[in-house]
Amino acid sequence: MSAEAANPGATSRRRGRTRLDLRRIGRVALLGPTSRDRLPDAIGHVADAHRAHHPDADLSILHRAYVLAESSHRGQMRKSGEPYITHPLAVTLILAELGAETTTLTAALLHDTVEDTDVTLDQVRSEFGEEVCFLVDGVTKLEKVDYGAAAEPETFRKMLVATGNDVRVMSIKLADRLHNMRTLTVMRPEKQARIARVTRDVLIPLAERLGVQALKTELEDLVFAILHPEEYERTRALIAADAGTGDPLNVIAEEVRRVLRDAGLSAEVLVRQRHFVSVHRVRLKRGELRGTDFGRLLVLVAEDADCYGVLGELHTCFTPVVSEFKDFIAAPKFNLYQSLHTAVVSPDGEVAEILIRTHQMHKVAEAGVVALGNPYAPTDDAETADDGVRADPTRPGWLSRLLEWQQSTPDPDTFWTSLRADLAEDREITVFRPGGGTLGLPAGASCVDAAYAQYGEAAHRCIGARVNGRLATLSTVLSDGDTVQPLLALDIGSGPLPEWLDHARTPAARIAITGWLSAHPQTEVPAPAGATGRPPGPRPQESADGRAPGVGTLVRRIAGNAVVDLPDATVRLAGCCTPVPPDAVTGFAVRGGAVTVHREECPAVGRMRARGREPVSVRWLNTGGCRVTLVAESFGRPRLLADLTEAIATAGAAVVSATVEPPSEQRVRHTYTLRLPDAAQLPALMRAMRAVPGVYDVSRAQRPATA
Repeated sequence: MSAEAANPGATSRRRGRTRLDLRRIGRVALLGPTSRDRLPDAIGHVADAHRAHHPDADLSILHRAYVLAESSHRGQMRKSGEPYITHPLAVTLILAELGAETTTLTAALLHDTVEDTDVTLDQVRSEFGEEVCFLVDGVTKLEKVDYGAAAEPETFRKMLVATGNDVRVMSIKLADRLHNMRTLTVMRPEKQARIARVTRDVLIPLAERLGVQALKTELEDLVFAILHPEEYERTRALIAADAGTGDPLNVIAEEVRRVLRDAGLSAEVLVRQRHFVSVHRVRLKRGELRGTDFGRLLVLVAEDADCYGVLGELHTCFTPVVSEFKDFIAAPKFNLYQSLHTAVVSPDGEVAEILIRTHQMHKVAEAGVVALGNPYAPTDDAETADDGVRADPTRPGWLSRLLEWQQSTPDPDTFWTSLRADLAEDREITVFRPGGGTLGLPAGASCVDAAYAQYGEAAHRCIGARVNGRLATLSTVLSDGDTVQPLLALDIGSGPLPEWLDHARTPAARIAITGWLSAHPQTEVPAPAGATGRPPGPRPQESADGRAPGVGTLVRRIAGNAVVDLPDATVRLAGCCTPVPPDAVTGFAVRGGAVTVHREECPAVGRMRARGREPVSVRWLNTGGCRVTLVAESFGRPRLLADLTEAIATAGAAVVSATVEPPSEQRVRHTYTLRLPDAAQLPALMRAMRAVPGVYDVSRAQRPATA
């Protein structure tokens, strides 16, 4: 079956038009370029498509690029029998229709010259500049990729490194692959299948991650026709049968136009037919197709706010299908995609899926990184990193992470295995960080993945996480919209356990964990607090004078070591912050002639000053020995108490009293009253306690421990 028959409707018409154009181009190309003062007829359609997106574009560089490409490829023929120049022209046309800028189109015209002709990179650089040379060089390296199984890992690593340096390189490569897939029928069936599998496994997922949906969908249909001809034919028959019936989507679209018009909302409402693979997936999901399953409605507006205005009107005037609503404007996808997704039920009971986006969002949704223009133009505020590598402000987060993975993985097979696993993921979730910002992770990702995505190799010290404010296991699978906060131990010598690999879904996590385990084959790591547990409940809030309701946070004793400037005053150390020498302290008079002493950074001090309370000067008599109460919060594990006691003794402190609360979901709280020979040792003592595996927090106590 012809792969070129993969897309019906608009897509097939576009491809048919392209084939006609290519035959005309072939004839024109054989005659050579026209005079110097006008654009050659062979790229007139490219110029028209380019000017549609960039009305002020200077076409002279395209003229010169075509002249060089045509003359250098003259005499070369494709297997289809057409002049070779038709291929770079077709690739350039694909990119021009997507809205690529002039530099990308120039490189597309020249992308095979260095590989297949006598043209050199130096010649390209001297005639067209550094940017074009950079792109042509990158595409030339990709052309050397051997798709044989043995060569895949290392060659694709090189391919992706080139992509990471400039996303326009991969844009040209994807357009190049699309044109080759359109003309693949001249190949032997076994070669068609091999190229189609590589396209399916690598290039289509890359197109998805770069947001180039227009290329991705056509590639999917072409691959579908080659690898699954029977399913393809069944889907084609279903689409053809539906074309002969009344389209309920057009009826709903007209009703949507009326609703929005009555609401005073200016919007363009279009019916977008699903491509073959999309229809096939819907059929597999629902079993029997409805009349509205062959397409979706697209509503285009001017401003972001209008998107939500349209959504409100649709949900008011139609019955919404709540489970189908997704907001990719507030939380864009990892590949730059933005839209509101919803579904509504019409008065006739028909369910229609609706996409709502601005015209600019639509441009990016269709063309992805291609629509973003030259990422290094001065107007884009491009920067250069300290190592001389250009910083691309348009690079999707996934692509940036990709560079980090390959840099940290010397073994190409490990990199390839991890990459293939990541490319196989067809859905991504967004999780939030407590301090702001988001992380894009594959569906099924765990707290392990979030830790490595946020902290890189520092996540080797991860001892747990908080998910939506509650303590969670490292194996906890995250959901879209979760807030996750990985918890790291202070011990820089700690590392991951082999079982972490059972919970890691992202290449970043798997590569980092595997690398550490390989470098430390004999290291025995204590069980991390990646265990489970629930965070302790909220601590009682203090009152202005340092009291916590029902707790009694004031230590009822005279501090002979702290002196205040009020005669006969009883000095009390506040339990909310348990000050000890040499802490900077201040005091406040309370009822009964007593003075409560707080550390300067204690929140209670700020509250009392805000209320106009006058502070009392406090000083320490000496900074020698002191007594302090500390609380260690940890995950339960064997020998934890012994290890904590050993850490305390090693730090030179004596245990006056200790209590251990009963474990709650494997979370344990230890409270110690300790005597130190020198108050200056306190920070080091707390660091030593935090370094004990399983301990995730050590703080001053709100009340002294009881024996």
